Amino acid sequence: VQLQASGGGLVQSGDSLRLSCVVSGLPFVSYHTAWFRQAPGKEREFVAIINRYSANPNYEDSVKGRFSISRDNAKNTVYLQMNSLKPGDTAVYYCAALFYARWGTRGAADYDYWGQGTLVTVSS
Repeated sequence: VQLQASGGGLVQSGDSLRLSCVVSGLPFVSYHTAWFRQAPGKEREFVAIINRYSANPNYEDSVKGRFSISRDNAKNTVYLQMNSLKPGDTAVYYCAALFYARWGTRGAADYDYWGQGTLVTVSS
């Protein structure tokens, strides 16, 4: 199983970025997909999740209205569109897969598979 995240980089406050995560080695439609992030010295935190039918997106409060999660089941890929970025969004962003029977959890320990992370740095 492999989750390959990409799209991170160094941007300025107010800019946008689009992260991608290509999933291979598992039946993509059997898993919900999510994005987490981890800032230096902090715990990994939930950002957004979308269900295996590409519906019902949920977001952490601080990113609502700025971030948008989507997925393309034909391409086994999940995306995170990030707009109006702030310095507080600086973190390593991880994609994760959750077996469909456990929909609703935001706990990192509940997720089955993880990508390697992509660094997003937002300067002020």
